[in-house]
Amino acid sequence: MNPIGQNVHFITLSTPDLQAARDFYVRGLGWEPLLDVPGEIVFFQIAPGTVLGLFEAVKFQQDLGLDREAAAGPSGLTLAHNVGSRAEVRSVVAAMEEAGGQVLTRPEDGAFGGIFHAHVRDPNGVIWEIAHNPGWRVAQDGAVVFGDLPPDDSVS
Repeated sequence: MNPIGQNVHFITLSTPDLQAARDFYVRGLGWEPLLDVPGEIVFFQIAPGTVLGLFEAVKFQQDLGLDREAAAGPSGLTLAHNVGSRAEVRSVVAAMEEAGGQVLTRPEDGAFGGIFHAHVRDPNGVIWEIAHNPGWRVAQDGAVVFGDLPPDDSVS
């Protein structure tokens, strides 16, 4: 048995402009903060037991014991939001663009696995993939399943 476990409870991103991030997610997208500490961090519960934290960059660096030059913003990662249809991809992308996001890839068929997706960068550089993948489901028990699953056994 693995003593560490296969869990991620917090995803924390260094955020150069916390107010821009707050405006994008709270005002623009209507997300509800779980905890909001002005000038420091804002947390959003994004799934059962999972929280996304946007941490003001200077405070993030201090927390890690790094100097200003040592910690840059997010690089080489995307956060994915999977939806139930191609129309939902278009709708979410439009909402993110209206909230101040920059559309990097307009909704289109992807090169891999029958996916329909788009990419949007938030005001602080976090890249979101908005996707519809008919071969991806979340079962009632929360397990992610790749492949066919009866529609009545999925939650997204």
